[in-house]
Amino acid sequence: MTKQLCLVLTGALVLPALAQAQDKTTVTPLKIQVVISRSQGDKKVSSMPYTLSINAEPGIRVGKANLRMGAKIPVPVMTPLSVDGKPVKDIPTVAPVQYQDVGTNIDCFASVLDDGRFKLDISIDDSSVYPEDKDARGATAGLPSFRSFRASDSMILKDGGTAQFTAATDKVSGEIVRVDVTLNVVK
Repeated sequence: MTKQLCLVLTGALVLPALAQAQDKTTVTPLKIQVVISRSQGDKKVSSMPYTLSINAEPGIRVGKANLRMGAKIPVPVMTPLSVDGKPVKDIPTVAPVQYQDVGTNIDCFASVLDDGRFKLDISIDDSSVYPEDKDARGATAGLPSFRSFRASDSMILKDGGTAQFTAATDKVSGEIVRVDVTLNVVK
């Protein structure tokens, strides 16, 4: 009976110490700013900032944040009216529509590295409607044309650090798309 009592008392003293040691995992709150900017030559066309809050911990892809922002754009489905296989041109018709998602999706995973560094795994999916004044190749008159931009990669930043995540040129419009990421530790 004394051995059992000693084991129970030892367990009562050791288990809380183990639990407390496990709870000392370092969680670092971060603010991640992602800026998607478009320029035409030297002229900046747009700059869209997005801010994500994320808790980073030591390990691989531990902290996670997602952003979904967008709209559904109606797109007419063209079905020409025909009689006996011949198109009818003078009868107004109401065409059914399908909806196309446009907007920005950002996924970010963060983990704590050594020496005050943080690893960010970022995926960006950005889509929009081409402005009507742009001549999108293959576009049908009166119908919207859509552009999309997708990128995913990893980067390592310190508190207050900013880096260019990616840059690319749109083949149709010639616009240059740049994505810059800034990391700040929330204190």
